[in-house]
Amino acid sequence: MNKIMFFAHLKDSVGEESITKDASSKTIAELKQVLSEEYGLKLDTVMAAVNEEFASDDEVIKDGDTVAFIPPVSGG
Repeated sequence: MNKIMFFAHLKDSVGEESITKDASSKTIAELKQVLSEEYGLKLDTVMAAVNEEFASDDEVIKDGDTVAFIPPVSGG
């Protein structure tokens, strides 16, 4: 199983700071697709991190990994 964490507006959209889901053997891109379908999230511009290290969409998730989705930040 994997802990999936959401930040900023993603947390509000999901209604939880984190969920537990079996994402092992999926790529980040595949997990984004699953979460988009389940929660109606728009994740194409969102950064992902696996175990606190930024990850590309083609990185494969292993059992026990923690995955975080971090939306882009703007400021001024």
